Amino acid sequence: MLIPYANEEASVFSVSELNARIRNLLESNLPFVWVKGEISNFRIPASGHWYFTLKDEQSQIRAVFFRGLQRNLRFQAESGLQVVCQGRVSVYEPRGEYQLIVELMEPQGIGALQLAFEQLKKKLESEGLFDSSRKLPLPSCPQSIGIITSPTGAAIRDILKVFQRSPYPLNVTILPVRVQGAEAAGEIAAALACVDTLKDAFDWDLLIVGRGGGSMEDLQPFNEEIVARSIADSSIPIISAVGHEIDFSISDLVADLRMPTPTAAAEWVVARLEGLERELSGFRDRLHRLFAQKIDSHRQKLHYLEKRLVHPGRKLQDLRLSLDDRMERLQLAYANRLEALRTVHAHLKARLTIASPDRMIVQNRKVLLQAMKDLATHYRSLLTACRLHFQGYAERLAGLNPLSVLARGYSITYRLPEKSILRKSREVLPGQDILVQLSEGELTCTVKKSE
Repeated sequence: MLIPYANEEASVFSVSELNARIRNLLESNLPFVWVKGEISNFRIPASGHWYFTLKDEQSQIRAVFFRGLQRNLRFQAESGLQVVCQGRVSVYEPRGEYQLIVELMEPQGIGALQLAFEQLKKKLESEGLFDSSRKLPLPSCPQSIGIITSPTGAAIRDILKVFQRSPYPLNVTILPVRVQGAEAAGEIAAALACVDTLKDAFDWDLLIVGRGGGSMEDLQPFNEEIVARSIADSSIPIISAVGHEIDFSISDLVADLRMPTPTAAAEWVVARLEGLERELSGFRDRLHRLFAQKIDSHRQKLHYLEKRLVHPGRKLQDLRLSLDDRMERLQLAYANRLEALRTVHAHLKARLTIASPDRMIVQNRKVLLQAMKDLATHYRSLLTACRLHFQGYAERLAGLNPLSVLARGYSITYRLPEKSILRKSREVLPGQDILVQLSEGELTCTVKKSE
């Protein structure tokens, strides 16, 4: 029944009073409710609070999730995510809008840890942390190994058991950390940072990071972003060995190699060393075969050369016979040539006797003797004339020789350092050095006065 405004029994509320009354009614009747729906219009202002709309196919309601209540949430809310929220229904009085104050949020149809895993996986994959191009090459001969795991867990016992059975010497360093619980991720990341600091002192060439199997909550430290980034930043190759065969963690994706179990990681190290030994053995066998083949080849060549090689005694004997044969042929040819020359000589001698030049020789000898007498007479007279001319020239030359002049008490003065002859006093200044050449020796003097 509607009550007219003029009636004194009618109550009149201000807008603020009405909104306050509605708020009290909602908060007292709906203190905590569970609401499921899809997140839309998700936004995060500078305050860090989450503001969004929770909707289904027919309706929607505004919601807010305050920053202080988000710390226990393992996943990141986003538009399009189906969630179940627990909260209080309240009214924002300044605008008269009712909203859901969320205090707890769970993903619908998937666990919070699984959702957090998928979100972190997608984020790190977009940054390239899973790319094979950034993974470090694994050592071919791992000898110094660091193990980051719990010192009391089954994982370290399994790893050491495999190493103890191995015939290969290994230097193993255990970096003890917690592998489950709230502090585990921080300890694992700190251990990885410590490894980079101490790598020069311990000379590690491989790290094994992991633990035994467990629930998803137990394996959660290996799905934390801080651990993933520490593995990615490591300068030493890392094998991730987390859980059992079916378990898969973010650490497995970031690490340089993933092994399904800690035991498998240890067996990989031993198998790596076995493979290296087999490879070296194969190289040794191949080297032996190559050397044997080379030796056989050279032995065959040596046998072939031995067959072709003639004994030096036989060779010398053949050469001696050849020399004797050639000597005989040479002597015969020489005798024949000598006989032919004798015949020619006898013939020429007979012709020369007929045309003998004895008379011409006697006559020419007389002419030659007279010419020699005349030549001797002419030579003596010419030598006498030349001697007289030479004596005259020598006397004239002696008169012109400056050394003769110096011998009479004269001297030659040079200006230093160019050693040019001084002819005038103005060519030198007081204080300058001069060189005086005498008949015997030289004087170096300093000019005191020039006139």
